[in-house]
Amino acid sequence: MTGRLVKPVNALYAGLTYLKSTVTGKASVSGMPLSISAELTNHCNLNCPECHSGSGSGLMKRKRGYMDMALFDKVVTELKPWLYNINLYFQGEPMLHPRFFLFLKKSQGIRTVVSTNGQFLSLENSEKLVNSGLRKLIISLDGMDRDGYSSYRINGDFVRVMDGISNVAKARERYSSKLDLQIQFLVNRYNEHQIPQAKIFARGMKASLKLKSMQIINKEAVGSWLPSKPEFSRYEKKNGEYIIKNLLPNRCARLWFNPVITWDGKVLPCCFDKNADHIMGDLNEYSFSDIWNGPKYGIFRKNILSERYTTEICRNCTSGLYWGIKH
Repeated sequence: MTGRLVKPVNALYAGLTYLKSTVTGKASVSGMPLSISAELTNHCNLNCPECHSGSGSGLMKRKRGYMDMALFDKVVTELKPWLYNINLYFQGEPMLHPRFFLFLKKSQGIRTVVSTNGQFLSLENSEKLVNSGLRKLIISLDGMDRDGYSSYRINGDFVRVMDGISNVAKARERYSSKLDLQIQFLVNRYNEHQIPQAKIFARGMKASLKLKSMQIINKEAVGSWLPSKPEFSRYEKKNGEYIIKNLLPNRCARLWFNPVITWDGKVLPCCFDKNADHIMGDLNEYSFSDIWNGPKYGIFRKNILSERYTTEICRNCTSGLYWGIKH
């Protein structure tokens, strides 16, 4: 098989086995994932109340650290022939990693995406980003003034992130970069009235705008964060309780297409497993292929195909849920 055909043939095999598994209810997998998320660090400089990485939230139960370059080399060496996409983020702020730009260099040849809180987009860093080969940069901007922004982005500097977005936009134009710039707006009751301003701002920066529904981890806090318009919320109130607008069908493409790798080499089924409660294997001990095709993954896939609702991380998941707001 020629190198040009490896990725599409692998995608075909992966897709066919996913469809077969959902129809038969019997988990089988063929081929390798099309995309992965690599967590460069689970440290963060902000303290967002509904985020596991926030230092004051108390939600992050696992050890904090930074991904070793040797581990990343191992991952890329094994998976590069199959990957269409690599996300250099999971929990934490990826640009906090001291060797962040080296990870971008190592990812060249794969469509690479970074999501950042926008606090490190200096003139120098913005120029390095647009010239790095990075294909997409997602910047979180959850308000159009200090009050709206700071209600959620605790310890964040509103002016700094606004300047950072401008720095990237200008650098992209200066170097005729093809970088896709996306502004992500986490809609809640404190900023929903600012959506029209966010749209105008995004157009001015020649960026796309993604309105994202807010995930609430602390059940007691759901009512205080939900926007007034139902179309901006992933939850609805029934019998006095807030529940997700998802019937949780017994399927999940993430288990066939895009796993997560934590900073210390643990392979997780998806991006909703924030605390690594479902470790499929450790890349410090096994190859990715051994883990991907191993018994733990098989059992987990089988359970999702039969009783997805019994898996805790699925109960706050939007996979398979669609409505007007992008999520």
